[in-house]
Amino acid sequence: MPRVYVCRRASRPPEIRGDLSDSVWAEAPWTDDFADIEGLDRPAPAHRTRAKLLWDDDALYVAARLEEPHVWATLTRHDSMIFQDNDFELFLDPDADNHLYLEWEINALGTTWDLLMGTPYRDGGPPVSGFELHGIVSKVAVQGTINDPGDTDEAWTLEAAIPWSAMKDVAYVPCPPRLGDWWRFNMSRVHWDTDVVDGCYVKRDQPEHNWVWSPPGVVDMHRPERWGWLRFSDGEGSHGAECPPYQDLHDFLGALYYAQRRHREAHGRASESLEALGLSALLGTEVRLQTTGNLWEASVRRDDDVWCIRHDSKIWRGEAYLVPNTRPDAIPP
Repeated sequence: MPRVYVCRRASRPPEIRGDLSDSVWAEAPWTDDFADIEGLDRPAPAHRTRAKLLWDDDALYVAARLEEPHVWATLTRHDSMIFQDNDFELFLDPDADNHLYLEWEINALGTTWDLLMGTPYRDGGPPVSGFELHGIVSKVAVQGTINDPGDTDEAWTLEAAIPWSAMKDVAYVPCPPRLGDWWRFNMSRVHWDTDVVDGCYVKRDQPEHNWVWSPPGVVDMHRPERWGWLRFSDGEGSHGAECPPYQDLHDFLGALYYAQRRHREAHGRASESLEALGLSALLGTEVRLQTTGNLWEASVRRDDDVWCIRHDSKIWRGEAYLVPNTRPDAIPP
């Protein structure tokens, strides 16, 4: 099941210094430790990673601590591919529709990359690096010395304030959120093994490690339907830490999407039946599937709650649109 983080309202904005020393962070619980991207049954990461989040009417506040005995970074130009260094990454899909989601990355030098994904890579979407989270403030602090192989470091920490005004034009949900709102989100840490060559850290010629907050189960962070959930709380009482009540509907439609991809690869077109996909309807639901060649659309209804998905993985709440007249600009209500 996806992890859930209940994000509490801050009593005041934290001062962004990078070191988590502002006392307001005591109001926010730590997340669960990050795990291997392929799942909790994989070996635990070599170094601990945790994060905290708060919010108010102005911004979303993020803090993280990445334990690391050898802190290094090389990239200094904004909007570089920061994951080529060790980094921390934040992913936000405010309307949980798998499309038009945000990614923000930062390395131990404080260099950042903010980008917008119209669709996941699997559905043809390239990153829009020209997108800017205007007004974001971020800082990094190193508990040790950066780029010095001659000593052993403790960790590096980061803080960021992301204003709602930077996200509202692409969120399609209220910004700031309402109490009890759910956003799809995740966090990731990319870690490269290194050797010391001529007094400098050099990456080994091997794949990076991907340690994440809510593991999607595959080495691909761009699976929004497999991220965790961020629920906005007022900090009084409890909204609970369970997934939203429609989680099983989301999971069913996600399984249908991947089954259709496999069917199209094998047969050259989308399937017209659940049986051919090896699926059956969830108990107590009504499922509708419509296809036109490679285009398809499906809906699942339980009582008055209807969720839909289409061939490019876009998911929304409400009645389906008939293919092939699928509306590319459909927005969940």
